[in-house]
Amino acid sequence: IPVVTQHFTMLARNLLYTGVTRGKRLVVLVGQKKAVGIAVRGGQMKRRWTKLRQWLAAH
Repeated sequence: IPVVTQHFTMLARNLLYTGVTRGKRLVVLVGQKKAVGIAVRGGQMKRRWTKLRQWLAAH
């Protein structure tokens, strides 16, 4: 899993957790310790604008 500060918007705890727990045999984090720290400490959840409700209502 690439973990770098250049893509700081992707450094969210829930995304890192999902990536690590989906590994079947081996998970390797490649990148910066600082980026992993940001992801682990960053407990703030951003609101997702998926438009899922509208998509479901249309189908």
